[in-house]
Amino acid sequence: MTRLLVCPPDFFGIEYEINPWMRLSNRVDHERAVSQWDTLMGIFEQDVGVVLERMTPVPGLPDLVFTANAGLVVGRTAVVSRFRYPERQREEPYFEQWFREQGYDVMLIDAGLHFEGAGDLLGFSDTWFGGYRQRSDIGVYPILSERFQKEIIPLELIDNRFYHLDTCLCPLSGGELLYFPAAFDEYGQQAIADCVHDALRFAVPRDEAIQFACNAVCIGTHIVLPAGCPTTQDWLHRRGYTTHPVQLDEFIKSGGAAKCLTLLLD
Repeated sequence: MTRLLVCPPDFFGIEYEINPWMRLSNRVDHERAVSQWDTLMGIFEQDVGVVLERMTPVPGLPDLVFTANAGLVVGRTAVVSRFRYPERQREEPYFEQWFREQGYDVMLIDAGLHFEGAGDLLGFSDTWFGGYRQRSDIGVYPILSERFQKEIIPLELIDNRFYHLDTCLCPLSGGELLYFPAAFDEYGQQAIADCVHDALRFAVPRDEAIQFACNAVCIGTHIVLPAGCPTTQDWLHRRGYTTHPVQLDEFIKSGGAAKCLTLLLD
């Protein structure tokens, strides 16, 4: 059964600014954020049928809730993230501790290289895409490619609103792909086109891209995504997927949505 790592938003808020979405003046409605998170978790457990593994939230770490950035899990190996910004580097020991306590073989990235986990590395069974420039370094991908014997295609992220790959690209279980082309340079757009046939690619419209339509979670034929993305939902329905839109505007204030709040463990 599919398991997801999540962290309750007990201490979630905007306490610093490290991406264009975050504004100290745009305060989070904490009660509303907790309600939205609870609704999202209910969809995962009741509608999608996944098992949730909950981390313990930590005071002073408002972004610990974004567990997609905890690292990368491949089988029983967990690659712990090395964050670019000091504000998030304080999360690293807590993620490492959780993986070790759960019996994972923990892999640490060499000092001097940045890697922000499943936020920047995702793909299909035979090919992975690795986002770089904004948060993760391109130099980490040859290391991970050799370690896991997977082809990793690096994709440069050129729009700082889409600072992680999972904000602008979402591989689906049937081989389809949601993506926002303008988030990538010409090479990246061509690399994506070379890997995924035209009929399987959906270019998310700009107004839905900034609603984080690509920051969706795909489990089998179920797709959980932010509310307010009707064009994307319509395309998904035509491909046979069941969509579960959820209001996540409090988390979008910090630059995250459904995928950012989860990490696939199996």
